[in-house]
Amino acid sequence: MPSVPPAQLYHLIAFLISTSVVLWSTPAVKAIGLKSGHVDRPGRRKVHREPIVRIGGVSIFIGVLVALLTVWRLGGFGTLPTDKEWEIWGITVGGFVFFAIGLCDDLFNLSAGVRLVLQGVAASLVWMTGVQIEFLSVPFIDLFHLGWLSLPVTVIWLVGMVNAINWFDGLDGLAAGVSGIAAVVMLIVTLAMDQPAAALVAAALAGGALGFLRYNFNPAEIFMGDSGAYYLGFMLAGIGVVGLVKTAAVTAVLLPFLILAVPIADMSVVIISRLWGGKSPFTADQRHLHHRLLKAGIPQRLTVLFMYALTLWVGSLALGFSGIPSGWAYAIAATLLLVYVGWQVLRRRQHRLGRERRSRSAGDNVREHHDREL
Repeated sequence: MPSVPPAQLYHLIAFLISTSVVLWSTPAVKAIGLKSGHVDRPGRRKVHREPIVRIGGVSIFIGVLVALLTVWRLGGFGTLPTDKEWEIWGITVGGFVFFAIGLCDDLFNLSAGVRLVLQGVAASLVWMTGVQIEFLSVPFIDLFHLGWLSLPVTVIWLVGMVNAINWFDGLDGLAAGVSGIAAVVMLIVTLAMDQPAAALVAAALAGGALGFLRYNFNPAEIFMGDSGAYYLGFMLAGIGVVGLVKTAAVTAVLLPFLILAVPIADMSVVIISRLWGGKSPFTADQRHLHHRLLKAGIPQRLTVLFMYALTLWVGSLALGFSGIPSGWAYAIAATLLLVYVGWQVLRRRQHRLGRERRSRSAGDNVREHHDREL
């Protein structure tokens, strides 16, 4: 009788299957999108210059779902406690609902109000399946049990992360790469904290997001759209709840917020700046960090790589705080990488400023010469 593979092997299987399915299915989804006319056309806030298919989230969703179902069929869920198995199904079903909301928006352009209501209802249903934030870490109090506040706090976390990833999806490969890095970090942390169910979802999600980069990195052949952004945002938030926040360790409660700090901080700054300017927080503009870097003259690829390095850095801090062996060594390496990429960004910015000064100086000389001739 064949021996049962070790639990860690199922995580590798989930990652590889998800990656393979996404790599295979994305060209088909692209062809369907082109034929049906579901493309993202250039505009004032758009960086691309030609129509690009915007339903790439379909391939991410299919890849992760096929990976999880395959592991389930192979008996991988049988190695988990019953309550943990139900948590996987809760996240899977919730992910489908958020994916469906995003796909409807991609196809029919739902209003912001309708999207928010649907997201709130979906998050409430997910809470009922057991994906719940039951306590928070409070300074000097240790763990604060939420009681009836669990529902609104969970809904805010889930809906907030869905929109944070969606708003972050402004450049080729940005949301997919950041989500993939965050999922890999969550995979490592949840395995270290003996949370195999959450790690299994994280492995499948990491494979799907990173596999999608093959077609989404600059120059992008396809966009994930709201369907992909909603799905990635919800799944990351759900993994954080069942794999980290539900553990009793104070540091574990804070880890999801640290791992996802870059999109969370970006969304928070944008909302505050919009409200400060007397605008609705849902008003589309170019206040995001990646927009500011582009305006400063940083090339799109370097901007995205800087955001990757920043995400990897905060993720490495999570590895350090979680007590993983060599976690702080990874944090030091990630810090050096961030410093190098940051230096490249600063160098490009200074080069741009120098070129602008030379251009202004040349223009002043021409005007001065013209004035003398007159």
